[in-house]
Amino acid sequence: MRNAWKFKEERQVSFVYLQGMSAGMAHTKPEASEVQLNGTPELMDLLHIDVETDAVDPKPGREDLPCSRNVLRKQRHWEKQVAAKKSRRKEEKLRRKMNRELESGTGTEHQFTKRVMKAITKERLAEARSTGLKLCVDLSMTDCMSDKEISRLAGQLRRLYGSNKKVTRPFHLFLTDLREDSRLYRECVRMNDGFLNYTMDITDESCLDLFPPESVIYLTPDAEEALESVDADKVYVLGGLVDESIQKKLSLSRAGELSVRTARLPIDEYMVKKDNVKNFHSKILAVNQVFDILLTFCDTGSWKEALQMWFPPGKGYVVAGSDSPPPPTTETHRVE
Repeated sequence: MRNAWKFKEERQVSFVYLQGMSAGMAHTKPEASEVQLNGTPELMDLLHIDVETDAVDPKPGREDLPCSRNVLRKQRHWEKQVAAKKSRRKEEKLRRKMNRELESGTGTEHQFTKRVMKAITKERLAEARSTGLKLCVDLSMTDCMSDKEISRLAGQLRRLYGSNKKVTRPFHLFLTDLREDSRLYRECVRMNDGFLNYTMDITDESCLDLFPPESVIYLTPDAEEALESVDADKVYVLGGLVDESIQKKLSLSRAGELSVRTARLPIDEYMVKKDNVKNFHSKILAVNQVFDILLTFCDTGSWKEALQMWFPPGKGYVVAGSDSPPPPTTETHRVE
């Protein structure tokens, strides 16, 4: 700083001195002026030397030093971000292409990486929240279940969600009456990896807190009316219940408490009993099995195909020979 001020003062003195010389030469003889001007370059050389001497030089070798580690780390981070952005753009193009091919029926999923498939599934589930068919699993009856039954129900919910992830047009799923302090909630978190990240609505509210009663259809095997179609303006409710003791009409009673419409799968209309050694016939299905039947029906429009694909053969029923409903029988519907 002291050298800088010194240089500034010397420049001012030299400038004033030069101005004085110029003014003096204007009143002197040409010969004297010529002598004075001949000495000016020497003075300028001295000033140039002062500038070079007083100027602060940068530290030697500073320009040749390599970048610091912090700069290199930031540069590598930026390069990774650019590469990741390009990769996401490429995957987005592949995802859109796959959606178009699947919609036209010409796509094959094995062409795409797991990361692309995961992104596609996530987008479909997110879209289902606004445009998909709505299905609730009523979990208000878990208090009457044993710990073993609770574990089985948690596994069924995992398989139900897995089936929903695989389809092209998934449902918008709701788990209702599920409290965070309940046994089932804790068991789902324990058994099902990523349960808290499932793309579904998990709430401790009832289905009637979410939807008007006139739009709700409670699916129960004890209902008199058979489900003929799946409508977009309806909300379908499955009773989340595993009952090894076979308590009768639990889901039907729950629907009566809610005062909502009930329906059953058209098992009697499209299936017939099959003789077996144990003479066992049951229409009671797990929640994920009922859901698989609904998914297939929504995809194919055929109850026969949906029941043939997903109705367990051990239940003692087989699909009738034609897609048209078989003639009515005289048997009485078994009430549980």
